[in-house]
Amino acid sequence: MLSIGHLRTTDCQRLTRRELLRVGALSAVGVSLADLLRIRAMANESTKAPAKSVILLWLWGGPSHLDTFDLKPNAPVQYRGPYSPIATSVPGIEICELLPQLAKRAHQYTILRSLRCASNDHGIAGTIGITGSIQGAASLSGQTLPGAVQPTHGSVVSKILGASSGMPRFMTLGGHLHQGKRAIAGEGGAALGPMHDPFRLDYHPDKGLELPHLSLADGLTPSGIDARGRLQSRLDELSRGLNTSPHMARLDEFYQQAFSLLTDPAARKVFDLDREPEPLRRRYGKYRFGQCCLLARRLVESGARFVQVNWSAHVEPVEDTGDGGWDMHDRYFQQYQDRHAWMLDRALSALLDDLSERGLSHETAVVAVGEFGRTPKINNKAGRDHWEHVYSGLVAGGGLTAGKVIGASDRLGEYPATAAFTPADLFTTVLGQLGISTTSLTTNNLFPLGSPIEELLS
Repeated sequence: MLSIGHLRTTDCQRLTRRELLRVGALSAVGVSLADLLRIRAMANESTKAPAKSVILLWLWGGPSHLDTFDLKPNAPVQYRGPYSPIATSVPGIEICELLPQLAKRAHQYTILRSLRCASNDHGIAGTIGITGSIQGAASLSGQTLPGAVQPTHGSVVSKILGASSGMPRFMTLGGHLHQGKRAIAGEGGAALGPMHDPFRLDYHPDKGLELPHLSLADGLTPSGIDARGRLQSRLDELSRGLNTSPHMARLDEFYQQAFSLLTDPAARKVFDLDREPEPLRRRYGKYRFGQCCLLARRLVESGARFVQVNWSAHVEPVEDTGDGGWDMHDRYFQQYQDRHAWMLDRALSALLDDLSERGLSHETAVVAVGEFGRTPKINNKAGRDHWEHVYSGLVAGGGLTAGKVIGASDRLGEYPATAAFTPADLFTTVLGQLGISTTSLTTNNLFPLGSPIEELLS
């Protein structure tokens, strides 16, 4: 704790408005604001970051805030939808009745109800969400916006926190994000280089471990290796062929390192979900998103610093030739009730409990958010369309405030009723918990794109 007279800040990361008012009194004894900031900066150098890792649950396609964390029961029926709010473990906070497990755990997380994005195009909003910047984003129509694409949040973590001889710093569970046949921009290291791209894994309960980036020819794809014995023998086979396969020669240094990690007998145990007790696996849910959340916990427990779990690769639901995304323009309420709501409720609740039971919640920040929200007014197809003006997200752990609602939307859920926060603000706050400060960014030729959300830090 930094203390100068009566001026205190518990984490040396920021000054509250009350503390700034006291600077005037300090000037009388020769301590200026510049002196104070200099002292704070020195204190920051020796202050241990409160968190070690981040798990981003990327809800690709855009969940509706009115049907998850910001219901409007008093709005006209064409806005509020069919679901009712229910009480949570925190008095005064209510969420959707289809999320009963999360309702019981409201004391473990904070809801942001005034997030805002600059676009309602999946490609552009997706780039903003995972990089904090609109530069270089590509729209659904194929238009590419000016500027160089910025590195994704996990790549920033990889660059600033450095490489590791064990677990890769940045891992993504799931394939490349796309809308139809058009991939979005901003999923990698950009100017930081390919060494800071994510190491990609995926896991399907019926297929086992998959490596979307390392699909090799000649039968060397390690998919379909669900059972522990088959996993062992298959990776042994891959390890023997590592130096002889002509395809390996074409992989760059990063992928050779990552692939070697999977074939290391000790390290690869991390990826074997059969080592988890069956009751715990059932708690997460024996479906892809649930098991990937469990794998994310195993990864951060083993040293990964940023793990991104993609709900889906395609924004569209399976009914629209996608792979289960949240972009439900029609048949929305049926799909949400039959699949999306209970899957999110179960997997996220299990993750919060698991991190807490293992003593990892304080050092692991969990963020659950999409690229934008959905229209408050229901369309004529019984669905909700894209809505960037206001939406909700959930943040837990990592030393951040829990048991609160920050921000608010207006009575119809159309626009922020309080200060709006951008994706850049959100991740500036979260990465700050890892010790990634303005100084550490600028010394790596990166620049802050947002401002810390003070209410999450108090």
